Amino acid sequence: MYVAIDRGRRRSPAVSAAVSVAAIGIICKAPQPGRSKTRLATAIGEVAASELSACFLRDVAAAIEAVPEALGRRGYGVYAPAGTEDVMRQLLPAGFGLLLQAGDDLGHVLLGATRALLDAGHDCVLLVNGDSPTLPIHLLVQAIEAMREPGDRMVLGPASDGGYYLIGLKHPHKHLFTQIAWGTETVARSTRERAAEIGLATTLLAEWYDVDDIETLRWLQDELAGHSTRFRGGGSAPASRAFLKDAPQVSQ
Repeated sequence: MYVAIDRGRRRSPAVSAAVSVAAIGIICKAPQPGRSKTRLATAIGEVAASELSACFLRDVAAAIEAVPEALGRRGYGVYAPAGTEDVMRQLLPAGFGLLLQAGDDLGHVLLGATRALLDAGHDCVLLVNGDSPTLPIHLLVQAIEAMREPGDRMVLGPASDGGYYLIGLKHPHKHLFTQIAWGTETVARSTRERAAEIGLATTLLAEWYDVDDIETLRWLQDELAGHSTRFRGGGSAPASRAFLKDAPQVSQ
């Protein structure tokens, strides 16, 4: 069961009750050595991987906070495991809500989060991964604007590895999360096929990338140094940038 944890937090006065509010949830795990970024940890060590994961979360959350409030949005950490609420509160901005993940695979997590956030009164839900520290703010804005167009639809942000870094929905369509080979290069394609099967219009965003291993970490370092020819216009990722600058075991 999902549990929303707010403890008295209130919506910013800048967002009135008349404004629709999109939920933007970061799908994430609380950074813990040995449990965070395990593929990356084999190259840079468990502690560094955990600390870098925390930086990623801070940067993605900052991108969400940079979306103009006039659009109507609120950030959430959709987190695991249970019992790490204090860790997540220290990482995320004060205005974020927390939502405990439920389910035994990613499909259940995504569907459950969509249902819970829509049930909380949001007009639409964007779910983003916590591994894209330079996620461009304009892609989040485009996703919200697409969600506000008339009619039911899905917004999908395809990732370079064949998955997706963002999915946006107005209704919890279970079919989108069934028969998906999670963790493979077919995820985004299969999700679009599921949408077509139920006649759900799809808006595609530009491709972006997740940092999951040493290769994609190098992509991030190239992007932050201004050397990437593939990914441009991303966020400044100040937390990740500062960590990488001061972490010699990562820069080798």
